[in-house]
Amino acid sequence: MHVTVLGSFTLSTDGNPVALGVDARRLVAYLAIHPRSQDRGALALDLWPGVPQAAALRLLTEAIEAIGVPGLLADAHTDGRLSLSGEVTVDLAAAMALIRALPEIPANTDPEISPLAADILPGWTAAWIVVERERFRQLRLHAIEERSLRLTAAERFEEAAAMAQRSVTAAPSRESARRALIEAHLAQGNIAAAVAEYDEYQELLRSSVGGPAGSGLDGLFPPSPVWPVLRARRAMPRSAVQLPGLRSVRASGSTRRLVAGGSLPGHGR
Repeated sequence: MHVTVLGSFTLSTDGNPVALGVDARRLVAYLAIHPRSQDRGALALDLWPGVPQAAALRLLTEAIEAIGVPGLLADAHTDGRLSLSGEVTVDLAAAMALIRALPEIPANTDPEISPLAADILPGWTAAWIVVERERFRQLRLHAIEERSLRLTAAERFEEAAAMAQRSVTAAPSRESARRALIEAHLAQGNIAAAVAEYDEYQELLRSSVGGPAGSGLDGLFPPSPVWPVLRARRAMPRSAVQLPGLRSVRASGSTRRLVAGGSLPGHGR
């Protein structure tokens, strides 16, 4: 038996999907997202907020009976706590195991990270889902970004950039995701791509706050005497690059120089 809650909900037995009613589906999803056994009273109130406890417990009992999959639930017919059976696998549990394991996986290997590609039940709006969705989202994006930084340190720049791009795509306004992607581009010497990412992020911030916005990414572009300083207006269009691989960036009132092929602090390249 397998339950999927990442991206969409499915319950399958021996590879065959099982159709569930609305309440039964919500119950199975809740138990898949909360792996520890649940107190029935608290569970009922979470699933049916605003309903009197006696009525909520009655709805819980009806949902249990409607599942109709032998062995799916543990302690389903007692007055004790409720959980999925130990025989049930859950994709979220596998994803959490991967997040814990990633820091120990060498940078020269390529683990399957597809379990970190989706959020918990997008489109489901119950309060208990929103909390767990955001928690898992932060964990998975942080794991992806840390993996990208490790790949950059191992000089696997293309893989590092592709990894960081996953986080940027999932959360375009997330500064740590942009930082990981920019660092991968800079370490590879791909200055134009790094600056394009910086510009896109700055434009996103300006459109969000309605004016010029600073960020912690400015320090990624250290001054260098190799190229002359280009003094540009704050709103220079992206097409106004004056030299190949070079673009002036003005942030917080200062002008910074970007150096094609320049080394980064802490990198010997």
